[in-house]
Amino acid sequence: MLRRLFILMLIILAALTSQGQAVVVVQDTVPTPPRITQDHNPTKAVLLSLIPGAGQIYNGQAWKLPIIYAALGGVGYLTYNSYSEMKMLKDEYLRIGYNGSSTLPDYPGYPGSSIYNLYQSSNKNFQLFVLISVAAYGINLLDAYVFGHLYDFDDNDNLTLQVSPILTPNRTVATSVNLTFRF
Repeated sequence: MLRRLFILMLIILAALTSQGQAVVVVQDTVPTPPRITQDHNPTKAVLLSLIPGAGQIYNGQAWKLPIIYAALGGVGYLTYNSYSEMKMLKDEYLRIGYNGSSTLPDYPGYPGSSIYNLYQSSNKNFQLFVLISVAAYGINLLDAYVFGHLYDFDDNDNLTLQVSPILTPNRTVATSVNLTFRF
């Protein structure tokens, strides 16, 4: 056992004190086969994006995750708030009727007709927020699909579009758009 430990110490010491030698690498003359890359599938990005943000992670755009969750969370909160208010106003209207008077702390003494109008307004807001929620979720899916297609897009400087200010002949400032192709 002591002998093995001594040999191990010698090997470690030799490795630590050895000096490097220059190694000349000669390029191989045998051609290597092309690397097989796995295709990026936009449909898979959309299917993963059914869980919000998973498609963006698959596309390599994890920075979009906080934006997606902030949008969906914010609209979800507004939808829930609007639904709660709508339900509270509907229950109050059904309790007091059209000609009664409200006992809600936020709406003391409001007539039943005003409570009904507030209910209608909250109902419209609720429906609007549901539509915005569906749109935000759809934008999440659409973003995953579009950027799934653009995953392998070549974005080098051979094609550029620049917007810059110019001075026109009559001494006014205008905007110039330059499109450059390089071959």
